[in-house]
Amino acid sequence: MDDEPERLDALTRQAGRWLALSAAPAERHTTAVVAGPYDRVAWRDVYARSAALRELSAQLLTRHAHAPDLLADVFLCAYQAAPRLRERAVMAPSHLVHHQVVTALTQSPDFAALHRETAGDAYAAAMAVLAQASALRGLLERSREVRERTGRADRARQEAEAAATAVGEALRQAAEEADGQGDVPASAAAAVRRAVEAARDAEESARREDGAAARAIAAAVPGIRSAARNAASAAAEAVRQEAALMRAWGVDPGETERMPFEERARLAERLRSGRLARWAELIGRFRRMAAGERARKVENATGELVGVTLGDDLSRVIPSELAVLGVPELRAVFAARYAAGELMLYDSRGEQGTGKGAVIACVDTSHSMYAEGPGGVTREAWSKACALALLDQARHAGRDFVGILFSASDKLQVFRFPGGRPAPVTDVLDFAETFLGGGTDFQRPLGTAAKILEEEFDSASRARGDIVLITDDACEVSENWTRLWNEIKRRLDFRLFGIAIATPGTATASGSVLESLCDNLRTVDDLTDVHTTADLFRVI
Repeated sequence: MDDEPERLDALTRQAGRWLALSAAPAERHTTAVVAGPYDRVAWRDVYARSAALRELSAQLLTRHAHAPDLLADVFLCAYQAAPRLRERAVMAPSHLVHHQVVTALTQSPDFAALHRETAGDAYAAAMAVLAQASALRGLLERSREVRERTGRADRARQEAEAAATAVGEALRQAAEEADGQGDVPASAAAAVRRAVEAARDAEESARREDGAAARAIAAAVPGIRSAARNAASAAAEAVRQEAALMRAWGVDPGETERMPFEERARLAERLRSGRLARWAELIGRFRRMAAGERARKVENATGELVGVTLGDDLSRVIPSELAVLGVPELRAVFAARYAAGELMLYDSRGEQGTGKGAVIACVDTSHSMYAEGPGGVTREAWSKACALALLDQARHAGRDFVGILFSASDKLQVFRFPGGRPAPVTDVLDFAETFLGGGTDFQRPLGTAAKILEEEFDSASRARGDIVLITDDACEVSENWTRLWNEIKRRLDFRLFGIAIATPGTATASGSVLESLCDNLRTVDDLTDVHTTADLFRVI
């Protein structure tokens, strides 16, 4: 009986289910995030340019064979404007843990804050991946048993697909041996039945392994969610801190987006580890204060109102005088009083109009500037923060800015920032981080500042520059130097503002060198307060 031939159509019906599986096996994805060509290129590009990402991938590969796929998913979640996850059913079993990790990540409370900073920014998204490195290592280590279980399910599924393919091959062989009436030799028919039985057993085994993997993942979900929340929180904080650091130092977002990856990474590291990194918040507050004062500033205002005077300045005419213009019969009287300079005007004092020439900050970097004040803020940090705010002030007005760092007479360094060109952030950092040390001398830095203003006047006919001297010390100047200083100051019509940081009372007392040199002098004792010089930003 066993040697009797069988009908080919009957064998085909028995093998039908396995033929369908072998003809079109279900697609199994190894990435949880749906990504288009552009997104994949962005990931490959950032991975190729980031040594830190490649190092992290190599570390994870020692314990997790699919680490690069997980890193790609985490990156794409942060990078894409609207990340979309695949259905679990289309994922390769070996990558179901990834799917759960990414799902938990996107559902964590801190993901929205993280995503605001990273969407569309490949560098920020890569940084988010690196910030989660520790959490990802721990998560993968704790989910080793789950990954082993899903790995077995993946292998069982591959074996089931191979068994289905074997059914198709056995049936093809049987079809080749069938006669004209569709009868298949018994041996070929037996081979088809064995292939079908093997495929049935493989499918059952794959189903059992899939179930076991699903239960293992379900048991691991609470731990995965907790780890994902911690990872998202760490990444959001890291990205937020770097963005705040960039803003504090005045780095425009557009400027960083145009930077090559490694250059931006080096800049971020320099900002985090530089001499003034711990004072980024102070620098940011200074710059925000200055921006607020600029918004309040009224051009050509002359300061504090102290009464009423007579004159012909129409910008200061009191309202009752302007009301006269509403009476046609009195307009001629108004015109006559205007011609005679007898209109009633608001009288003021104190502040003068803003300057037009360069803004020059002469910053003392003698040893005593290391001293700390309230809140642990150093005199250097306060003075550099003020100088950087003055740089912003100059750029806002289209004026040149010059930073002069000085200490003893033989120690001086000049940093120029022309008003017509962007200020490279690396040059700004060089200015902010340079510290000369030594004693204190006023003559050379002030003389250098005056010479710069003279060169500007000779080349561009711009006068009325502003010099701001920031120091914590007092020193003598010679009579001859003072005479030359006063002559050039009258000729160029510049102003000298003095800021004395935590100096003894004698340094700013009446008749002192600082008091005699400066048009406007103030003392700063509380180094945590950025508003002590607020009025400076209304007149410079």
